[in-house]
Amino acid sequence: MTKRKVSNPLALAALACLWERPMHPYEMATTMRERGKDQSIKLNYGSLYTVVEALQQQGLIVAQETEREGRRPERTVYRLTDAGRMELIDWVSELLSRPAKEYTRFAGVLPPEDIAALLEQRCNLLDLEISQGHSLLQLVRQRGLLRVHVIEGEYLLAMREAELAWTRKLADEIRSGTLGDLAEWAAFHRAMDQQSKEPTEAENAEHAEHKEHKEHEG
Repeated sequence: MTKRKVSNPLALAALACLWERPMHPYEMATTMRERGKDQSIKLNYGSLYTVVEALQQQGLIVAQETEREGRRPERTVYRLTDAGRMELIDWVSELLSRPAKEYTRFAGVLPPEDIAALLEQRCNLLDLEISQGHSLLQLVRQRGLLRVHVIEGEYLLAMREAELAWTRKLADEIRSGTLGDLAEWAAFHRAMDQQSKEPTEAENAEHAEHKEHKEHEG
């Protein structure tokens, strides 16, 4: 992946907002929330202002004007520079054309029965997240937003549904005993448990030395 001058996902969302039209940070945040972007990126005003400052320092955006509404504080409106527009296009093109590398969270360090129970907990949380995702997408669509603005939410929801199906299948295979090498996996953990309960040679030597010292004192 290309090393970005500002690589925070919030920076990408801010650039995308300014690609549509010049905005002040409050309007950017409102636009992101209306489109459900806060479900996939960490969005708060402090972080957004920090990102805006970083984008400006890198020459990707510039202040266009300062405006005031009534008694509200002045707000600085920003716009994309040519460099910012090129950065946005290149960044989005790279994200769309290359699968993201994800690091595994599954490991055989726990016994099968424990992993099956934990996967069931994961499935329950995924079920809840998927239900909330469908409700959010329905709400956003009812507001009349173009589908292109919620397509990321649809993608995330599809990924969660695929994860749920795969995780549920894995848990079922463990419980039913149809997972390959399950017997070897369970046997390995029984051996590891037994080994952890047996005193090591160093522990035996330390115990004998301690006993001999006590007898000598007696």
